[in-house]
Amino acid sequence: MDGGSTLTRRSLLGATAAGMLVSGCSSTPAAKPRPSGPPDPETVLLRSLIADKEKTVALYRRAALSLTDLATALQPFEQRHLAHLAAMRRMLPEGAESSAPAPSTPSTAGPSASTTATATPSASHSSDVSLADLRGAERRAAAARPGQMAGASPVLSQLLASVGACEAVHVIALGRLR
Repeated sequence: MDGGSTLTRRSLLGATAAGMLVSGCSSTPAAKPRPSGPPDPETVLLRSLIADKEKTVALYRRAALSLTDLATALQPFEQRHLAHLAAMRRMLPEGAESSAPAPSTPSTAGPSASTTATATPSASHSSDVSLADLRGAERRAAAARPGQMAGASPVLSQLLASVGACEAVHVIALGRLR
């Protein structure tokens, strides 16, 4: 951040604090808090994406335990997913917790990697994860990205396009591991 944006935030925070002090000293009763409206759709999408990425990272960690001979080869894949996760968390608005549960209602954003990553029998009923499980999860996640971009801001759409491209390349690269 440059010095100008930091100064502006400090000024805004100072003005807000001063306003709160002045309003606390007035004789007018405090206004009742407004009922919160529906959550911001982009924040809901980001929370869902973060939850999906967390499940994908967990899937890779389980795969490393199942495929011990490939554990070292799988680390770069996991690291890229961790980088995606960090980028998504940085996009959450201040005060929005990334660990908040995803909404229970189906979203119009398309199928998510987590819902489909655990749909394979070997991935959901035991700790064994195969390369086919990883490839399937990557394929489904990459296929979901265009639908997720449809209602996203340009910045989030760019991130999703990059993440989807990486997931598509993972499908190919995982196919080369033996």
